Amino acid sequence: MRLTVSLVFLGLGLFFWIWGTLWLPGRKTLLWKIHVLGVSDSLGSALIIVGLLIRSPENWAALTLALISVIFWGTSFGFVIARGAGSRRQP
Repeated sequence: MRLTVSLVFLGLGLFFWIWGTLWLPGRKTLLWKIHVLGVSDSLGSALIIVGLLIRSPENWAALTLALISVIFWGTSFGFVIARGAGSRRQP
């Protein structure tokens, strides 16, 4: 049962990674593409780490630190890009 749940989380994580990448060739703005890619990448990475945590709970310390880092840095990096692009538009 634990292996099945772990594989579901890993599969969902891979799905979000691929789903975010599929929007890149579209006609949307660059900031929208970066937003979608950043959110899907962060969510996919978090789901993969949760799947690994379920699969091998003996590594909880390192995987929890990785999960916190993915959530924090993914959000912070997206905010910095958006803030930098927004300040460039103003005269």
